[in-house]
Amino acid sequence: DPHTVDDLLNYRLSCLLAASGAMTTRLCEGRYGITRREWRLIALLAAHGAMSPSELANRAQLERPRVSRLITELVDKGFVARLGDPDDKRRALLQLTPEGVTLYQELFPRSVGFNNQVLAALSAQELKAFEDALSKLTAQAAHIAALKPVAEKADRRHGGARKVRRA
Repeated sequence: DPHTVDDLLNYRLSCLLAASGAMTTRLCEGRYGITRREWRLIALLAAHGAMSPSELANRAQLERPRVSRLITELVDKGFVARLGDPDDKRRALLQLTPEGVTLYQELFPRSVGFNNQVLAALSAQELKAFEDALSKLTAQAAHIAALKPVAEKADRRHGGARKVRRA
């Protein structure tokens, strides 16, 4: 039973992400001039090919307005190109430019190296159990989220989080 925030799964995962992602974040920002979220979009485009901004937002698990801003930054930096959708002229597809592909080819192996260094703390059996548990936890969380157990929703169009009303 969690007794403090330090015991909550999401907090512990956040701490793991902060510690394990710090190396890649420093490399992204210091060497390539991109943020970790921009790197996420580049990696997804490299892995899955051209896609719509909406699909990219869904895959990245980021809000569409944020992804729109990130796409603009990546286009300005020359790593992503907007292409017309041949099936629907009103829509655009996103694709890595040759510069984006080169960045991915340089950065991904380094990210894999950092990933493997962190996972080296686990035995092969522990790693398998961790991967299985992570898959189950992710599926359970997605199931719970789909049930929409919290009715309140932030009004992001009008300045962010819902304001709490005091009686």
